[in-house]
Formats: sequence, C-alpha cells, structure tokens
Amino acid sequence: VRQSKQLGLAAPNTLVGPTEHQVTPAERGAALSVEAAATVELTGAITEQLRRYLHDRRTETAYIGDDYGLLVAVLEDFVLTGGKRLRPAFAYWGWRAVAGGEPDSDVLLLFSALELLHGCALVHDDVIDDSSTRRGRPTAHVRFASLHRDRKWRGSADRFGISAAILLGDLALSWADDIVFGVDLSPDAQLRIRRVWADIRTEVLGGQYLDIVAEASAAESIASAMNVDTFKTACYTVSRPLQLGAAAAADRPDVHEVFQQFGTDIGVAFQLRDDVLGVFGDPAVTGKPSGDDLRSGKRTVLLAEAVQLADASDPLAADLLRSSIGAQLTDAQVAELRDVIESVGALAAAEDRIATLTRRALDALAAAPINPAAKSGLSELAKSATNRSA
Repeated sequence: VRQSKQLGLAAPNTLVGPTEHQVTPAERGAALSVEAAATVELTGAITEQLRRYLHDRRTETAYIGDDYGLLVAVLEDFVLTGGKRLRPAFAYWGWRAVAGGEPDSDVLLLFSALELLHGCALVHDDVIDDSSTRRGRPTAHVRFASLHRDRKWRGSADRFGISAAILLGDLALSWADDIVFGVDLSPDAQLRIRRVWADIRTEVLGGQYLDIVAEASAAESIASAMNVDTFKTACYTVSRPLQLGAAAAADRPDVHEVFQQFGTDIGVAFQLRDDVLGVFGDPAVTGKPSGDDLRSGKRTVLLAEAVQLADASDPLAADLLRSSIGAQLTDAQVAELRDVIESVGALAAAEDRIATLTRRALDALAAAPINPAAKSGLSELAKSATNRSA
C-alpha cells in the first residue's frame, strides 16, 4: 500500500478506475444521435472490459511478488484513467459496418486490446521524447524515478524510471497480444484478425523509428513527416482498428480497401490536429505542456510546412525556426515561434490540409458498401477526431 501511495495510486488490491468514461445522467439526457450514443456507451463498455481483464491478470500473476504488483497497478492506473478510447471506437464501427448488429463481450475484449497497445506506444513515446507529463499527470518514467528517489535506492533514479517504463510498455503489449491470440472466435476470423494485428504492431513500431530518424537527421521534408504520421499514427489509430473490427465480423476485402483509404486520411488528419494542439493548444485542456514538440525537435508536418513557407517569404524567420526547433526554449521563445508559425501561413495550411483530408475520407465513406448506421457513426467519429481541443 505504501508503494502505491508514493506513486499516487490506489492500493494494489484495489481496482483503479476512471471517472471520465462513466456515462453520466447528463450524457444520457443529452441530445445525442443514435450513433453518437452508441459510441458513448462503447467507451464505458471498453473501460469495463479493461478493468476486469487487468484485475484478473493482476490476480493471476500476484505470485510474482509485491514489487511486480506495483508495476501492474501503474499499468491499470494509466490505461483506465483518461484517454479517448478512439481506437476501440473505430474497431467497433468497423464491426458494425459489416455485421450490422452489436458485438458480443468476446469481440469487445478484442477491441480493448487496442487500448493496451496504445498504452505501450504512449509509455515508450514518453521515454523517447523525455516527456514529463501525459494527460495532465507525471509520465510513467517520471513516476518510477520519483519512487526510486523516495526509497533512496542505489544508482540513477532517472535510469530506473526509464527501465521500469520500458518494462511497463512491454507488459501492456504482451497482454494485448494475449487478448488477441486468446479471443474466442471462429478459426477463419482468428486468422483474419491475426493478420491485421501483425500489421498494426509492425507499422506502429516502424513509424516510431521513422519519427526518431526524422528528428535525429533534422528532416525538413513535408512528405517525410506525412510518412511518419501515416505509420506512427494513422495505421494503428484508424485504418487498422477499422479493419480489425471488420475482420472479426466477416471476410470483406472490398470493405478492407475502403477502410484503408478512409482510415489513412482521417488518421493523418487526426495527427495533424495533434500537431497543431502541441504548439497552439491549451495545456489545461490537452494535459501536455504547450510547445513540447518545439522543444523536443519533433519533425511534424506543421513545422516542416512552417520552414518551407518561411524559406520562401521570410529567411530570417526560417533561420529562427531552424535554430530553435529542439532547443531548450523559454515560454516567451515558444510564444515567439508560435507567432512565426502562424504569420508565415503554416497554421492556416495545416487547417486546410486537415479539412481536405477529412472531406476526401468522408467522400470515400459515402460510397462505401457498408451498413448505413456505420456510415453515420464513422462520419461523426471522424469529425470529432479531427476537430477537437484535446
């Protein structure tokens, strides 16, 4: 219990539950469309699936010891508290697009594996970027480093925090795999979902590597940044979850192809919105410090566009951008860069790109051979994913 309190957690034998994913009376009474209401209900159902699964796995593996139990408690806390449940939502509508009806609990558990994969990606991404906060709270490696300092253990607290966070992400990915390979579906459906799952894991890891290469090489190509967005974000956030849901329901290559096009466009637009929020967002809403992408040297489409536009119109601004990206910036310097990015037209260009990708995706969706309710649900989900403040 003392270990858990030092990390700001519930006791290891207590379920750590979220508050924001529970459907409130206000939400039930709100004027939601049928499809939007289904997505809201799904959010709660996925959280409950995760809660039960993580509790069961913690109980099954308690024999490993109390210190290991703390690792699992941190995983529970991270996965169950916060997050949009966006990936399971796309998987759900992928299922509905083909099957029509509601998925059973086994299929919902399959979709919840996407949240564990997402947890792995976020924890490892925070280590790679040396981020201090996530969802308005200390990142996993920072929390474990604090535990090391509080206990006055030997060695480097920061090194311990990074090591523990890597293992935490690995555990999340391992348990996601356990769900996918253990789900109770027909042999044909199992084969289909495993193929999609293999693509998801490979693409997100490949995209992450492309990201760190772009950062290390100071890449300025917009095409390079778009490629990172495609594999690091779009594939595992939208297109593959859609295909996972459809694959669990039936063998529909025609739908698989439509979801590839729709999902890539919406997924890239989602990441472009994230890039904008990373520079212009309100930290109180996003849960992350404003300007983190600038300080970390992240080679986003927004910044690549800003440098390209500045080269053509304001060479001094281009020099400032090149010398500042990846530097230890004060808040005043971040504000100055914000003004430069907007003044050269990069913010407007990003908004135009988001709008263009979203329109193209929705046009493809309108012509798709899928259930009409799923078209409506996916349209609403796509708009909320690309037009958001957090």
